[in-house]
Parts: sequence; C-alpha cells; structure tokens
Amino acid sequence: MFGSLKKSAEAMPEATDATPENSAPSATIPWRERLRAGLARTREQFQSVFSRGRVDEDLLEELEALLLMSDVGLEATGHLLEELKARARRERIETPEGLRRALADALYELLLPLEQTLEVTARRPFIVLLAGVNGAGKTTSIGKLARHFQAQGRSVLLAAGDTFRAAAREQLQAWGERNGVAVVAQESGDAAAVVFDAVSAARARGIDVVLADTAGRLPTQLHLMEEIAKMRRVIQKADPSGPHETLLVLDASFGQNALAQLAAFDRALGVTGLVLTKLDGTAKGGVLAAIARQHPKPVRYVGVGEGLDDLRPFVARDFADAVFE
Repeated sequence: MFGSLKKSAEAMPEATDATPENSAPSATIPWRERLRAGLARTREQFQSVFSRGRVDEDLLEELEALLLMSDVGLEATGHLLEELKARARRERIETPEGLRRALADALYELLLPLEQTLEVTARRPFIVLLAGVNGAGKTTSIGKLARHFQAQGRSVLLAAGDTFRAAAREQLQAWGERNGVAVVAQESGDAAAVVFDAVSAARARGIDVVLADTAGRLPTQLHLMEEIAKMRRVIQKADPSGPHETLLVLDASFGQNALAQLAAFDRALGVTGLVLTKLDGTAKGGVLAAIARQHPKPVRYVGVGEGLDDLRPFVARDFADAVFE
C-alpha cells in the first residue's frame, strides 16, 4: 500500500507562485518590520482619519466606515467602537493620536484569545492536516511550516494528499527538495491512502511531524467535503489519536468570505487552528477581528510573503500594532 517515499523530487517543476524558486530571502529583516510592511495596505486606510486635528463625531463615523472597509465586520466594528468610546471617557482621550493608540489596544485585547502556539510534542508523529479552498496557499504553507518545525529541531515528513490539482504532487516534492525532507506520494490513487501511508512511514522512521496536504475545495462541493472527512477517518485507522491538528488555510484577501469558509470546514472537519496567508497583498487584514467575534479559532500562523521564513506564529500585539501604529 505504500506510495513512493522520496527525499527529493527527481525533476524540479517550473517556478510558479506556489513553488519555492520564487521565494525571496527576507530572514534578515526583523519579523515585526515584515509584518508591518505586509499590513501596510490595511494600515494606510486609517492614516487620514488619525491625521485630523480633533476627536469628534465625524471622526468616529469615518473610523466606523474604514473598519468596515477593512473587513472587520459589523459585530467586531461595533465592539471595537464601544471599547474605544469607553476608553476615551475613562482615560480622557482628546487627540486622534491618543485614539489611535487606544484602538490598537482594543484590537489587541480582542485578538489575544486567538494567540495560541501550536505545540507538536504531545504525540509522535504529530499529524497536521491542512485544508482550504483552491488558491488559499496550502502547499506553500506546508513548505514554510516544514522549515519552521525543522528550525525547532523536529524531523518532518510531507504527505501529497492533493491528488486532484495538476502538478500538486510535483510542487510539494519541490518544497521537500528545498527543505531536505521526504515526501510520500502516489502517481495516482486515493488521497486518504496517501496520508495513511505517510503516517505509517513516519511511525516506522521515528518522524516527529507529518504535514498532510489536501486538494482545494469549496464548502459547497459536498462530495469533496465528504472526501476530506474520510481522510480524517483513515488517519484515525493509522493513529486513533490523529489528526492532532486540523489547520484551515485562509487567504486574507477573501475578507468576510473567510468566515463562511471557516464555518463550513469547521462543520466538516472540526478545525482546530487557522493559517492566514497573503496579508501583504490585501487591505482586508481586519477579517481577524471578525473571526475573533463571530467564530473564534486559534490563529496559529500568519503569512506576509513567499519566502520560506515569511510564515510565523501569530502574536496579537504585533498584529494590532502593525495595523494601527
């Protein structure tokens, strides 16, 4: 039943946005600066309102509109504005600059419960299943997560569970080549069988972490949602305690649509954590506030680029400051 177990790809695919050849090195730039640069489009929307000369009702109305434009959502926007008004009264805030700092603090407090580090030491192998819609960045995120866990001294194995998309297997093998990790793949066949093979191989080899790719699917594609649910059941045949983490990869540019995706995948899979990608290409970074109010899930990682080091654990303080500072 075992598929091919490769240390690296025999032939590297042509570079695409999802392959590591396009990954520009950026590790020399401090992460806070990279996050701030990545959230520039979200932050820039608020510059005009905080450059006003005084705090008045017009400022608050414009701020409300800007929060909604940043995909913070109605519920989270109402919550943040109420917190802001309460702070302004309590702390006698009278300047736009003071209001900006108070809003950053209110966002930080809203997001703080989502800041939960993913610990992979409880099981061996620790099985991580990644899901999401087409184009959200699952395969790229797997490559970056492999590097992240390797930096922690963990051994990693990748499972090419995306058996639908053309070249998906080759792209994952390219990431395996870049990171120097093995990839379990099959030329064709059942995605669940590939993941079963990967878990079995990881146990035999004493691997610490298995990262399992899956095909992109829309929540409305019920047969594909059932297939990914089947993958969970097959994993449990190989390891009754697995998967130990089910990560939903969300493209930040989807904005409020990310909430619908989260609700649907959570029903099908029981999502335990989120990866928010492509923050550097959108002005909709406020969607995390909407998630915090309407469907809170731990945000394990956020991404601001294509480089191997451009996916990092979510830190609420850094994120809130990058949006408003």
